[in-house]
Parts: sequence; structure tokens; C-alpha cells
Amino acid sequence: MSFKRVLVGIVRSYDGTSDRAKDPKLKTRYYNLSKEKCFEEVASNLKKIPGYKVLHEVPSVGEIILEKRTKTGRTLDITVSVLGINPVRSAVDMYSASRGSLGDLGANYRVILQLFSVLDKRLSKHRIDA
Repeated sequence: MSFKRVLVGIVRSYDGTSDRAKDPKLKTRYYNLSKEKCFEEVASNLKKIPGYKVLHEVPSVGEIILEKRTKTGRTLDITVSVLGINPVRSAVDMYSASRGSLGDLGANYRVILQLFSVLDKRLSKHRIDA
């Protein structure tokens, strides 16, 4: 992680992915799966990651809410959104925010990268580089 991310993390306590993200690591991920199948795969893989607690799942909306405690005792709230682009293509976006008023020193950025690395490994055969 770059020094710049740590500096940004001093004042910012959230991070998220999007199509227009400046950092290529924070770009939306696309998969050749229907929304329903993609949601099932993402949800089942997220449940297997130690240290993360699935709080809520809404398959009809395509949203999974996770919670993670950091080593410093802060709590991170993570929202994973699975969006159907067309009947055979889906997109996955994430948003992570720390509880509290101070910055996170890049913890949310690292969490998003960790979750995407797990999903990219498990869904690599379905991934589309857009």
C-alpha cells in the first residue's frame, strides 16, 4: 500500500469501488454469471473468510452486509453489492466504512483489496476484465 493511501486514511474513514475509481484496484469487478448465481457464489465465499461476520443478506436486492473488527478494536462495516448488468453478466461493488470519527489509516482500502482477492481467486473463470 502506498504512502499516499495512508495519508488519505488519516482523514478519511471510508473507501469504495466504482467504475470511475482512479485506483485500478478499486474498479468494479464484472463476472459472466447471472445476478442470482453471482450472489450465491459471493455470499458463500464471504462466509468462509475468517474474521468477517455476515450480518445481513438481501438476495432480491443483491446486498450483503459484513462486519470486521480490526486489531486496534475498530469496527468496519462493509457492504457488498451484486448488480445484474444483463441476464448473464453481473457486477460486484464494495463500500467499507469505519465506525468513529477519525481516519482509518487505509484499513478500509486493505479490506476491500482482501475481499476482492478472495473473490477473484474463486470466480476467476467467470471474471471479465472491463
